[in-house]
Amino acid sequence: MVNALLPLDNFVVINKTILNSQDRLTLTLLYQPIVGSIAVSLYLTLWSFLDRNKFNSLGNTHNDLAISMQLKLDDIKEAKDKLEAIGLIKTYLKKGEVNSYIYELYGPLSAYEFFNNPILDTALYNNLNKKEYKRIVDSFSLPKVDLKGYQDISCSFKDVYNFVSTEKTGNNNIKRAKHLDLSFEPNINFNEVLSLIPEELLNIRSISKDTKELIYELAFIYDLGNDAISEIIKNSLVDRKIDINLLKENCRSFYKFEHKGKIPKIVYQNQPQYLRQSQVNSTKRSKLINQFETTSPYEFLSLKQDSKPTEKDMEIIEYLMIEQKLNPGVVNVLLDYVLKINNNKLVRKFVEQIAVQWKRSKIETVSDAIDFARSEYDKKNNKPKTNKKIEAIPSWFNQDIESDMLSDEELEAFEKELER
Repeated sequence: MVNALLPLDNFVVINKTILNSQDRLTLTLLYQPIVGSIAVSLYLTLWSFLDRNKFNSLGNTHNDLAISMQLKLDDIKEAKDKLEAIGLIKTYLKKGEVNSYIYELYGPLSAYEFFNNPILDTALYNNLNKKEYKRIVDSFSLPKVDLKGYQDISCSFKDVYNFVSTEKTGNNNIKRAKHLDLSFEPNINFNEVLSLIPEELLNIRSISKDTKELIYELAFIYDLGNDAISEIIKNSLVDRKIDINLLKENCRSFYKFEHKGKIPKIVYQNQPQYLRQSQVNSTKRSKLINQFETTSPYEFLSLKQDSKPTEKDMEIIEYLMIEQKLNPGVVNVLLDYVLKINNNKLVRKFVEQIAVQWKRSKIETVSDAIDFARSEYDKKNNKPKTNKKIEAIPSWFNQDIESDMLSDEELEAFEKELER
């Protein structure tokens, strides 16, 4: 992957769909709560580079784009990643002295397709309150018209038109609306799931391709394994067939029961690409930074304790990433730091105090997080650096906490642990 967009990198926008005013409404009401206003603004800006009835734009530089949007290229890169992940654009790169990009624009799903896509529908629901979600659904719903007493008197095609013999030329290259499917790695084995359900309960032949895809999506959204999703399917059967609506409802109920009424939210799984170190070398520090950057907080805690994070651990991760909006790599460093100085214990209030300080200090990269943690540790242990003024010790260091410095040997051991 490319680390960053450069000002002189050029790009061309290719229109792969049919865009209209309804798409603008869909982007604003349905997609924006998920990807954010900057990402939607980027999509609309790329759209504006297309002249009317043109399928592709003229060449532009990313500096032109940054000036037009009054944004930093790092912000544009993050917005572009969000658009790619949700299926609105596709990016192609040709490397050279000046890199060349092609951005293919794909249309947003229709409201009907969006609300019937469990991943997108769940993401929208979880990023809004119930009242706002219902208001948006209602705005796309058809009004109910009472046709009682009316008679359908519409003409049929053959009532008005007739065919005559003529020569026909086909053309399969006509422009049409095109969408991208969401790309994700399934976390269940479908054949194993079916093997856990007795044949007398489920007619396997009744499972369509769409139903199979829905099961994959629901397992992904609610982080369900083979055993869990198979039990949910058993409870969603009607006449040996899977009731789609019941399946969705049971998946949500199961998740809420397991997580004390909470519903899943979407967050960046790993450190954003533009905030990672530009190059990875053979030094211990570089390798450690790379591990923090390329490991999700969930995976990190799993490796640290050789078991899945507890429910309380997940609540702490959710707080750090969603409420404090710390980047995943920074969250990993913070968790590792707290475990080191607090005898391998994650105490919510203690973590919150540190997180607030790191947020105020605007720590965004793993490198800065490591330096900041070591600096704070030195203050705690009264190790002033030469010719530098000692700052006041943070309030959370006054607590009686068993300290354990991260030595080079421990760094090497931790690196081996992550590799394993």
